[in-house]
Amino acid sequence: MDNLVKIEGVILTPLKRIFNPMGDVLHAIKKSDAGFCDFGEAYFSTINYQQIKPWKKHLKMTLNFIIPKGNIRFVIYDDRINSKTENTFLDIILGEVNYQRITIPPGLWVAFMGVDSENLLLNIANLEHDPIEVIRKTSLSDIEYSWTN
Repeated sequence: MDNLVKIEGVILTPLKRIFNPMGDVLHAIKKSDAGFCDFGEAYFSTINYQQIKPWKKHLKMTLNFIIPKGNIRFVIYDDRINSKTENTFLDIILGEVNYQRITIPPGLWVAFMGVDSENLLLNIANLEHDPIEVIRKTSLSDIEYSWTN
């Protein structure tokens, strides 16, 4: 985990968490940030402890994942032909222990697992959800990767 192998097009952006005794301020994204290419929709998703949401690949959508609560393990797989990082995996935990935004361009497979008892993901995407622009694997084992390491 936290294997910092780079994948072409994936951007990790450290984010500020500003302490306030009445409640912290957590930065997410600015229009001027690398990784921001447009705004289509923002949504929250939860993932339970040790549950894994299986592989999906967006064909057009750029994802900007921010984890304001808990910690989520992301595994990204690059199967893009002629990519400099073809057949490479990135395995990283983001959230309260590592507060960064991960920008995932179209064409990469991503799966993720809840690390804590409560895990909240915010996605700020450049497009509105369109079910025909995403491919989903029906089983986690469709892409060979060890989630036990």
